[in-house]
Amino acid sequence: MSALVRTATVAYSGLRMFLNKLQSPLLLAIRLYWGWQFATDGWGKLHNLNRVGLYFETLNLPMPHQTALFVSIVEFVGGILLAVGFGTRLVALVLFINMTVAFWTAEKDAFLGVLSSPDKFQGADAYNYWFAALLIMILGPGLFALDTPIAFRLSPPVRAMHSAVSSIRTIFKQR
Repeated sequence: MSALVRTATVAYSGLRMFLNKLQSPLLLAIRLYWGWQFATDGWGKLHNLNRVGLYFETLNLPMPHQTALFVSIVEFVGGILLAVGFGTRLVALVLFINMTVAFWTAEKDAFLGVLSSPDKFQGADAYNYWFAALLIMILGPGLFALDTPIAFRLSPPVRAMHSAVSSIRTIFKQR
């Protein structure tokens, strides 16, 4: 029995290690796909600002035409930044808030039906965008993002190493 448990434990550990290696490629795929979707939606809104503003009027949003411009820019620029992985968690937070407001204003019944009517909640237009932004906001961009080398360069251990190397160089240059 212990051999069977040991084999299962080793197999599970191997599977876990393999699946952990797929996390960054999956996050990259999510960022690329949903970043593209956000950017194209924002681009479309930018080219139809009057129509979007009129739609926002029907939702009783304050300053509907200015809000349309703001939302369009947030989605367009945010989508590009999400796709390349720059400022990813902050961008995902802004997009998540944007989609929460969109969900609340345009599909309030679906948003409030998260527990009572999950099919309606998941079937709402804003749901996939909302969930993708939430996922990236919580899990981060993964390794294949512009944030990764920047974070590595700015991390305290790396800064300490650069400082130590710089100090050593200074000492040897003086001799």
